[in-house]
Amino acid sequence: MGMTDFNTLRSVFAKGAPTDIEQKQLLTEVALVTLARATSADANIHPVEIETVQKSLKEITGEEFSGADIRLAASSALFETAPLGKYLNRAARRLDSDDRVLIAQALEKVIRSDVRISPFESEFFDMVTNALRLSPSQLVGLKPV
Repeated sequence: MGMTDFNTLRSVFAKGAPTDIEQKQLLTEVALVTLARATSADANIHPVEIETVQKSLKEITGEEFSGADIRLAASSALFETAPLGKYLNRAARRLDSDDRVLIAQALEKVIRSDVRISPFESEFFDMVTNALRLSPSQLVGLKPV
């Protein structure tokens, strides 16, 4: 897949509930931008982080993304007007909890992929999980039955 222009992310906020197609596209865009931004959370992008993002996006979306797509999303101008957390918080209202947990689990893999976890990466993870409205129990897989 080519680089997304985040039109779904923008349009979902401008209208009511998304269609099934918009829901899938929203998940793709949120996962792409979140995981891509994680690669630069510590200002040091490692090739293994890009590879991990590619694998995670393939698992989440079934689509292929190039390293260039991921680097472009990591520096996307979409978030110049508002912080990433604000967009994630709004997207969280439209994504179901399983999708939000899936993104957080993939984010953990990306952060751990280069072995060293910086304070910036830890802070980024906390910001994302808070913005996605995930509870600690959701993050560790505790589901009421």
